[in-house]
Amino acid sequence: MNQSALLAILLSLASAAGYALAAVAQSRLAGQGGSGVGQLLARPLWWWAVGLNAAGALMHVAALHYGPLTLVQPLGALTLVAALPLSAYYERRRVTRREWRGAAWTLGGLTGLIAVTGPASPGDALSLSEALAITAATALLLAFLVRTGTHRAHGGRLGLATASGVASAVASALTQTVTASLATELPSGPLSWWQTTLLTVLVATFAVGGLLLSQASYRGGLAAPLAVVNLANPAAASVIGVALLGESFHGGPLGWLTAAAAAGVAARGVIMLTAAAPTAEHPPTTSQPMPMPMPATLPLPTDLPSPEPAVHIPA
Repeated sequence: MNQSALLAILLSLASAAGYALAAVAQSRLAGQGGSGVGQLLARPLWWWAVGLNAAGALMHVAALHYGPLTLVQPLGALTLVAALPLSAYYERRRVTRREWRGAAWTLGGLTGLIAVTGPASPGDALSLSEALAITAATALLLAFLVRTGTHRAHGGRLGLATASGVASAVASALTQTVTASLATELPSGPLSWWQTTLLTVLVATFAVGGLLLSQASYRGGLAAPLAVVNLANPAAASVIGVALLGESFHGGPLGWLTAAAAAGVAARGVIMLTAAAPTAEHPPTTSQPMPMPMPATLPLPTDLPSPEPAVHIPA
């Protein structure tokens, strides 16, 4: 193994750890209640989560500089594996076997989806018209998912997690376009200053929106929504890559069958993680003693004889 591949692996593992710590911090905030933007901005833990997500993203980009997508992307999926024990530690419980099995199924399906997608050449990026079209289509999809998520209890959280993954994938695609324009690697040449500024604002909007959507999805449990975020992100990125960036599925019809089978495997993992949510079947244990019940007040008997009157003896 050469030094570049080793450095890509180390950066990918560090990126997964950063994303996992950020997800656990967001889950703790969700458990404390109060998910409004103003309330989150007033909490230091939220800013820790933002910083960890930013650090994870930077290390992921650096890993892609030193290693291929087929190596970096599967290692990035280890975020779920790292987040499970970290979340269980803060909840003072153990990771259940069902959670580990669900994580394994999810990672297997995600790896299969990534394996059949080929990366585009480094210079490929979206044009301005394509970026605006994706922005409009994504905004409609996110509005539908958010509206559905607010009217449903458990399934709604997974819808919000899907929206988070899609928003993050679009932010990544737009970021690639901005960086390619700044490096004058776009076929049509660099974008003008206002076009670059517009795309930068869209990147920030989708990135922050994805972060807030994931925050909302973690209310009630971390594992299943985090698994859906990790699935929706590369799936949406693959759709954009295949449709617009010159990426392709390997193996022709067999590749599509592999992708369908991998999606089924990942879906089974998400279902297992949903059923193993600690809030439903495995509530976190605490070291506080159980309160002792107060004894009930006994009724006084009514059939006792009346006391004899006291006899006064004169002195």
